[in-house]
Amino acid sequence: MLKIENASKVFAKGTPNAHTALNKINLTLAKGDFVTILGSNGAGKSTLFNAVCGNFILDEGRIILDGRDMTFMSEHRRARSIGRLFQDPMKGTAPNLTIEENLALSYSRGHHKYFGPAVGKKERQLFRERLASFDMGLEDRMQTKMGLLSGGQRQVVTLLMSTIVLPKLLLLDEHTAALDPATAEKVMNITEKIVRDNNLTTLMITHNMSSAMITGNRTIMLDSGEIILDISKEEREKMTVDDLLKKYSEKKQKQFDNDRMLLG
Repeated sequence: MLKIENASKVFAKGTPNAHTALNKINLTLAKGDFVTILGSNGAGKSTLFNAVCGNFILDEGRIILDGRDMTFMSEHRRARSIGRLFQDPMKGTAPNLTIEENLALSYSRGHHKYFGPAVGKKERQLFRERLASFDMGLEDRMQTKMGLLSGGQRQVVTLLMSTIVLPKLLLLDEHTAALDPATAEKVMNITEKIVRDNNLTTLMITHNMSSAMITGNRTIMLDSGEIILDISKEEREKMTVDDLLKKYSEKKQKQFDNDRMLLG
């Protein structure tokens, strides 16, 4: 489904500030894989997502999604096949438009209709049903402007916007990190249900090692733009967070006392 081959990117190349953000990364996901991504700040996690989304062109390598080479495809064309959520609940939505209008925009893009927030009876009913399934009362607030919602409510709507027309790939960029623990858990439960029910191929960046070890079917760890660990679900089930830290230490020849030092 997703194949990243030899992906490399150096920013400010040829200057004293040159930074290797991605260093010959190879990664393959099958249909329905749900892969969690760990790594310290600057490890290359969001840069990898930006490469997949087309925010920049790779220096080397290829990105293939569902058999289609997207390496040189424009960002807006890739967006038709990729859904992405950010850590900031304010991103990815129009705060001055209502929930209904935001959903309509996403729905119209997915169906290649004229870009606009006009909503028909059929679409309105679809939106209500999908929102009601989250059990947050959002189906009764469809005329509420997005900017008036709480962070958790907004993130749930953004999640629905990203999947109302099923993407080939879903990217979750620390999408619960800015939420309080109870809300983050609820949003994560909704996320896992949507991914599971629709067999969505998904990559999720997280700083929560415990969550990473129990979410999805695989965990990878990035460091300095490289994938240094790739752990299957079966292997994870036999591991603790301390075991993961030990593996990381062995790879980097560094000793860490806790995950805060590793992922802070």
